Amino acid sequence: MVDELDNPTSEQTKEAVQTAEEKSDFIRVDFSDENKDVPHDEFDWDAGNVMNPNYTQGEIDQMIDIYDATFRPVDDHEIIKGTVESITDTDVVLNIGFKSDGLIPRSEFRDLVDLKVGDVVDVYVDEKEDKNGQLVLSRKKAKLLKAWEGIVEAYNTDKILTGSIVSKTKGGLIANVLGLETFLPGSQIDVKPIVDYDIYVGKTMEFKVVKINEAIKNAVVSHKALIESDLEEQRQTIIGQLEKGQVLEGTIKNITDFGAFIDLGGVDGLLYITDISWGRVNHPTDVLENGQKLNVVVLDFDDNKKRISLGLKQLQPHPWEVLNQELAVGSTVKGKIVNIEDYGAFLEITPGVEGLIHVSEVSWSNTPINSREFFKLGEVHEAKVVTIDREERKMSLSLKQLTDDPWQIIDAEFPTGSKHTGIVRNLTPYGVFVELKDGIGGMVHISDLSWTKRYHHPSEYTKVGEELEVIILEIDKDGRKLSLGHKQIEEDPWDTFESIFPVGSQHEGTIVRRDDKGGNVLLPYGVEGFSPKKHLRKENGQNAMEDELLTFEVIDFNRDDKRIVISHTQTFSKKDMSGDIEKPKRDSQQKSSSSRKSSSADRSNKSNFEKTTLGDLDVLSKLKQQLETSEGKRGGKPTAKPVEKPAEKPVAEKPAEKPAEKPVAEKPTEKVEEKSAEKSAEKSEDTDDK
Repeated sequence: MVDELDNPTSEQTKEAVQTAEEKSDFIRVDFSDENKDVPHDEFDWDAGNVMNPNYTQGEIDQMIDIYDATFRPVDDHEIIKGTVESITDTDVVLNIGFKSDGLIPRSEFRDLVDLKVGDVVDVYVDEKEDKNGQLVLSRKKAKLLKAWEGIVEAYNTDKILTGSIVSKTKGGLIANVLGLETFLPGSQIDVKPIVDYDIYVGKTMEFKVVKINEAIKNAVVSHKALIESDLEEQRQTIIGQLEKGQVLEGTIKNITDFGAFIDLGGVDGLLYITDISWGRVNHPTDVLENGQKLNVVVLDFDDNKKRISLGLKQLQPHPWEVLNQELAVGSTVKGKIVNIEDYGAFLEITPGVEGLIHVSEVSWSNTPINSREFFKLGEVHEAKVVTIDREERKMSLSLKQLTDDPWQIIDAEFPTGSKHTGIVRNLTPYGVFVELKDGIGGMVHISDLSWTKRYHHPSEYTKVGEELEVIILEIDKDGRKLSLGHKQIEEDPWDTFESIFPVGSQHEGTIVRRDDKGGNVLLPYGVEGFSPKKHLRKENGQNAMEDELLTFEVIDFNRDDKRIVISHTQTFSKKDMSGDIEKPKRDSQQKSSSSRKSSSADRSNKSNFEKTTLGDLDVLSKLKQQLETSEGKRGGKPTAKPVEKPAEKPVAEKPAEKPAEKPVAEKPTEKVEEKSAEKSAEKSEDTDDK
């Protein structure tokens, strides 16, 4: 057939072409005879492709316009209307007036249960032609864009939208508004705090768009804003009618540490904690509870800041105004401790009426009292009214005045020179406070603890809570002070020491303390002597160390200052000066070895000399009597001869009591005594040097 058409000389071909031309008004092919004799290589092959329609140009233009009218202009990423042409099990075919139809998955039409052919829906043009030349449409994107446009419009015009709560999420709820999921914060659900979000899931609510994000197509909605707009109208109405002193009924909406918020019917007021009761309130929950209805009085309000201050206690008269008129100075009252400060405690007699118990009104004793240790919150006490001022609404109370002042009869109960046993209540660097009875006490100065021992701190001798035997030295009734002594219980042994430790006598002693100036040496009968540093040099040229047991010579005895200055160097330097033959070196070594053994034994008994030894005092007393007897027979004062080797040994004292907690610096008077001893020692050194 093709071959015949290609051959213009064939009769059959001519007839076929003519028949085709007659039947068709659209195409005419002109096979001219002028080319029939043209050689094959010069044949015009394009002559057969010439289109010669039988339409005028006007008719052609008209038909083109009619054809173009069947199409509509379509651009990518726009929303247009589409008509459902057919529905299959998986897809929906839509005609959008483009040169080809589009397919959309049927799953995107789940919300349209009654979808049928001919329905018109909105679709989104993803692409006019993909890589396969197909039109790509989406109904889901069209719905989202439509919803977003509606949300943006509602945000700009404050339009109220309706949506449903889909699910709960962190910090709030997910709301479906116009087919788009939006976020509803928990704080924007209601004007009151919401604890359980689950009760809102599935509910339909009205919302106001409060925030949008164009970049991620996200929106935040609020239901609280609609409630507040209604409440604002009510608030303006209520505030416009408020007056100071007006009594309103309200409901407790929320309780905090500083007060409670009261709902007055559309407007909130604050009931501060100090306005709840005339008495002290530790926390509002002690008096109030959520949901409780009560009457309150308007104390103040601010139209601009929209604040209302409320009061509850103002509905009742002040307790001071109705306080019993019979309550006066000297009356006894009873109440509980409601507040404790460093300077005292407040006793609440009735709610709103309090009195101060100052620390000085707790006890007749001068011992300092810590109010926070003495008083406890909630404790009940009786007290006597000392002062009362109804105008200033102040009252001072006293505990000690419930009992008689023991200092008025102090002379009869505790006369000067009487002996008593008390309890150690406090230790200071300068003495010991001893309580003899409730409200009566005094101080034992550190220098009055022992005749023979010098203490840097009273804790070396006693401790708090121990019993201590004392003697009354002096009474100051006006100053409410007692001067006490402990060493005065026994006779002053220094009268006897003057005979036992004359200048030039030699005694064994143990070095108990060393410093840069010298050392303290424990001598027989528990008495301590001081040896300057220069006098601690031994015969071998070395300095004596602590805990060594050596022989010392008394170079100064001062009974008034209770001081004995001794020297070890003096024991062998005099022998050299008098021409005595020096002992062999081995004897010195043996003596040193013997001294070390004696030092070890002395250390084991060292603690026994910590206190005044009553046994030693008895020995001294007997010794004194013997000396006095001898003196009476001879008619003169006995003198003790220096001895090279001491015959006496320290008598063991009664066990020392446990030392107290913390050693503190010695009182300045002790330092004066030490300086005096040092000066005396220096004088002795100068004399020796000369």
